[in-house]
Amino acid sequence: MDPLADFERTSFTFEAKTREVLRLGDGPAVIVMAEIPGITPRVADFARRVVGIGCTAVLPVLFGTPGKDPGIGYALTSIGPSCVSKQFRAFATQSTAPVTKWLRALAKSEMDRCGGPGVGAVGMCFTGGFALAMMLDDIMIAPVLSQPSLPIALPGRPTAKSDLHLSDEDLARVKQRVHDEDICVLGLRFTGDKLAPGERFQRLRDELGSNFIGVEIDSSPGNPYGHRKMAHSVLTEDLIDEPGQPTRQALEQVLAFLGERLIGTDT
Repeated sequence: MDPLADFERTSFTFEAKTREVLRLGDGPAVIVMAEIPGITPRVADFARRVVGIGCTAVLPVLFGTPGKDPGIGYALTSIGPSCVSKQFRAFATQSTAPVTKWLRALAKSEMDRCGGPGVGAVGMCFTGGFALAMMLDDIMIAPVLSQPSLPIALPGRPTAKSDLHLSDEDLARVKQRVHDEDICVLGLRFTGDKLAPGERFQRLRDELGSNFIGVEIDSSPGNPYGHRKMAHSVLTEDLIDEPGQPTRQALEQVLAFLGERLIGTDT
């Protein structure tokens, strides 16, 4: 069976670039940006949870095959082209990824379609920081950064660990909105995740102050929750959806964050 059969499949074009978009639900829009390798069944499950709080989940296809199960080979075929793509600038520091301009246009279109006080965005891994860049527009009022992994911090490039994948000018704009409009930014990561280093969260705290809500989940050796050493995907592949589990609590915090800001309810 098609794991995405309940989603409407459409497309969106901006500046001559057309991408497939999956949509489900009613209410204010939340742009759900998948991690590498793409929109897996568990990414779709997260989107359904967003729908469950009264929002429209909007999933742009940025890479990969929608609905395909994750795997090492599949991940490698997705991450290779993405890393060299000029749209993502995966290794560039102090630089805003060009694809975020397309995502901002999508958000504006969905705001017109869905209404509400604004739009939310959830980025994961490769797309984690894109929700921050989307704050350049006033309509973005509920940004969630789950394990933000760009720019990729290679050995010998220590400053990349704390880089936010924004130009200095765009960072200044984000900081202005955060402080003038009292907008909060929610971030999630596992403590042992080298792809989303702790230095990046510290930089977010330094730049945004108390308006950055950083959730860091223990994945140290022997942790009491059973998280693997290489745990990375907080809301999807490494989610332990059981009462008392910190990833379950993180998921509930994300849904409450989106609900409070977009609908005015605490789910």
